Amino acid sequence: MGALHTRLVCLSIVLATLAAAPLGQRRQGDASTVSVQLLAINDFHGALEPPAGAAGRVGASPAGGAAYLAAHLKRAVADQPHSLVVAAGDLVGASPLISALFHDQPTIESMDAMGLAVASVGNHEFDKGARALLELQAKARFQYLAANVVRTGTAPVETLFPATAVRNVGGVNIGFIGETLAGTARIVSPTGVRELAFLDEANAANAAAAALTARGVHAIVLLVHQGGEQAGGDDPNGCANLRGGIVPVLGRLSPDIKVVISGHTHRFYNCTFGGRTLTSAGSYGRGITRVQLTIDPAADTIQSVAARNEIVTRDVVPDAAQVALIADYGARSAPLANRVVGSVARDILRASNRAGESALGDVIADAQLAATSAPGSGGAMVAFMNQGGIRTDILSGHAGGAHPGTVTYGQLFAVQPFSNRLSVLTLTGEAIRRVLEQQFSTRVEGTQGILQVSRGFSYRYRLRAPAGQHVEPESVTLDGRPVAPTAAVRVAVVDFLAAGGDGFTVFTEGRDHVDTGLDIDALEAYVRAHSPVESGARNRIVRTD
Repeated sequence: MGALHTRLVCLSIVLATLAAAPLGQRRQGDASTVSVQLLAINDFHGALEPPAGAAGRVGASPAGGAAYLAAHLKRAVADQPHSLVVAAGDLVGASPLISALFHDQPTIESMDAMGLAVASVGNHEFDKGARALLELQAKARFQYLAANVVRTGTAPVETLFPATAVRNVGGVNIGFIGETLAGTARIVSPTGVRELAFLDEANAANAAAAALTARGVHAIVLLVHQGGEQAGGDDPNGCANLRGGIVPVLGRLSPDIKVVISGHTHRFYNCTFGGRTLTSAGSYGRGITRVQLTIDPAADTIQSVAARNEIVTRDVVPDAAQVALIADYGARSAPLANRVVGSVARDILRASNRAGESALGDVIADAQLAATSAPGSGGAMVAFMNQGGIRTDILSGHAGGAHPGTVTYGQLFAVQPFSNRLSVLTLTGEAIRRVLEQQFSTRVEGTQGILQVSRGFSYRYRLRAPAGQHVEPESVTLDGRPVAPTAAVRVAVVDFLAAGGDGFTVFTEGRDHVDTGLDIDALEAYVRAHSPVESGARNRIVRTD
């Protein structure tokens, strides 16, 4: 992006900030400090009902659910009346059926009822495209912020939502900046964000912070949907060997930004990093970060910060308003959600082995191959499935009173909630090898980008190898036979991958596309035909180092 474009972006951020609501009255001449509490969440993903399995626990403790989250928030506000509820993105998207069936309007209503004030956008806010997100914002009482999301082709360049918001709490002004990760366009459907650009997080945040300070706002908090994880630690209030995309961003932020509330990785962490407070509260409403700010009202500056992650336990009285909301939308979605599809022999988990292959990934890839392999359905020979599209496990005991092992449509939808369409296309054997090499690009760490593959396809790779040399070419086989570089192979993928999503740009080279329907329909048909479904063997991909 050129220097002129960068200057225009900075100008647009300044203009967006100046167009915000006027500043509240500051308590001039008061020498005492003001204590303000921020209550932060991230990566809620429409989890109105308590999540099941590992997604509904923190350690051994059941956690999450909107009714319990709201109860904990109300209790926290009662402790400190000078409080604001804020969020760091992915409130919606990849949502269970109770929210997704109604275009995530139930989650917007839930957040409004919890008193959410401001939120950054996250990558999943763009799952249905910018237009759908704008429609959600129009129905919400809280404000989305997007300092680094700009419309292309406009002069001057405009941010999709305001870059900043200023809220007056206890007589002091606090400035909020909201952002999503700069790589958002690579991990959402490219068609939905075609007219948007996602700028460098640090540069955009620093420009927004400068605009706030020019207005006299010096207590500045960054809400950013970019995160990290602890390497070798799981203390919700630790930052053991923190790594991930947030780390280089932190190192380049303006010193005016004292607090960074982050998300995206679904991890818990809380620490002082690079001279500022950094937090993340897990995912699915399982945690809240309490951030206590001590602010000098005369200078409007943050004097001290104390933060703590707290688990949203289910041992409190659930919030009545949330219970009513969930009951309402639950009743509307029940006929579809509770429809019995089939059964599983045991839990089928999305957790990957050392090679990056999961039992559930095997099953989903097999389902997609079964739906697309007939000559009239595309003639697919192999199916590839991205890990990010597999959102939860299929648990044999989670059918709400049905017989053990029974699987409902609602469970399957929670696994694949995006309503992606399946596409069959032709690639050469050499192109397939390049697809496999793209799994090891620098956009992911370890085996997080490994595609799940259908039965009959196999290969070996080394994780620690030079770029372009991870996969052993002679090991790439289909039905036991090597895939020749010149071979024409019919490949089934979701439309997200076909468009180059997750950085798999080689799929865009495919030809002779055939649309074969929804991925969720393929999974439902497979479960019906193969019940009780067995767990995948996880033996198709072999890591040799």
